[in-house]
Amino acid sequence: RAAAAAGDPSTHTDNQKLLTKWRSPAAVPDRCQGIEMDAVTVNEDGIPYFFHSGFLFKGFHGAAERANETFTELDEHQHLGHVDAAFRLHYEDHPTEHNNIIFFLDTQIFSYYQHKLEGGYPKNISEVYPGIPDHLDAAVECPKPECEEDSVIFFKGEIFHFNFKTKAVEMKEFTSMPNCTSAFRFMEHYYCFHGHNFSKFDPKTGEVHGRYPKEARDFFMRCSNDHVERERCSRAHLDAITADNEGDMFKEVNDTLKVEPIELTFKEVKSDVDAAFTFKDDLYLVKDEHVFAYRVGENHTLLDGYPKTVKEELGIEGPIDSAFSCDEHQHVHVVKGQLMYDVDMAASERNATNERSIMFPSDAAMCGPRGVTLVKGNHFYHFDTLKLLFSRAVPERHQVSLELFGCDH
Repeated sequence: RAAAAAGDPSTHTDNQKLLTKWRSPAAVPDRCQGIEMDAVTVNEDGIPYFFHSGFLFKGFHGAAERANETFTELDEHQHLGHVDAAFRLHYEDHPTEHNNIIFFLDTQIFSYYQHKLEGGYPKNISEVYPGIPDHLDAAVECPKPECEEDSVIFFKGEIFHFNFKTKAVEMKEFTSMPNCTSAFRFMEHYYCFHGHNFSKFDPKTGEVHGRYPKEARDFFMRCSNDHVERERCSRAHLDAITADNEGDMFKEVNDTLKVEPIELTFKEVKSDVDAAFTFKDDLYLVKDEHVFAYRVGENHTLLDGYPKTVKEELGIEGPIDSAFSCDEHQHVHVVKGQLMYDVDMAASERNATNERSIMFPSDAAMCGPRGVTLVKGNHFYHFDTLKLLFSRAVPERHQVSLELFGCDH
């Protein structure tokens, strides 16, 4: 705008043409057509924001809107039509900055809190993040202990780890990762988007484990019909949740961020389940008085001898409310009411032992590398360690519909 204000009519005309292009109905992108995102982050409520050209997609479904309708100052300062990178700042040691949404546009940085531009912004990237290059490809926050210190990972061909505490920049070699056009931290997992595919990676090493890349539309884009979306978001209740050995979640016994009728994948179960857990390479579903065990693969296969009774398999009378296992143990933890039991899965005759009370009953439960998740009604709670389930300190409450199903409410 400075050039136009100084009397350069060609620049003014170019800007007008660009704005006209943005506002043309034909230019509005469709996320279900396999487009590449410029940047991905979450807002203060955990709702994912996907940026493409001058547009913004809120949540995992719904039409695009112009990004400048939500973040007005981005358009006031620069008619760039894109965002290079974005992340939600995770820096609890500095509460005045914690939870701000940070945008990178060419050489400048914009910091927003509750969709309002913070005073003094925009600033040059070099002023706020010394040692970080301009015109970035992607960026993602990495709070401790997921990284050694509260950090941001920047991508521009090379990988830069920026330490908030020391302002030090460490160069990394993520040799197994593709070139990220955007990056995203969601449910304590890290995703690199490249084209319309994505790969999940370890933020410390860049290692990609499992069967990647995967199609982003199958996991992060809700492209099914509207009545299915309304049903999913209005119900927003989990009967069971677990994770496989790669850390991918199964919700209502389906792949991460996808919802399908159970009988499509587990035909022997046919309807809702009471609990689900993984042990070694197998997935266990508990329904009423029976346990179904499946070998997980392209086609989940019911193991020989199943279903078995809950009493035979877990040493406790069914039904149960939830169950989960942690990688480092050979025990499955069974929740029934407000009591939790341990079952040694290596024992020839299994019994539910070590009865103790937990903080509250749960509809679903899951254990992963970063702790235990309990789901109760429309909310879930994260515990860093198993022991915290027996304390009196209630952790932060999260909303299932927003953070697990990607709904807008």
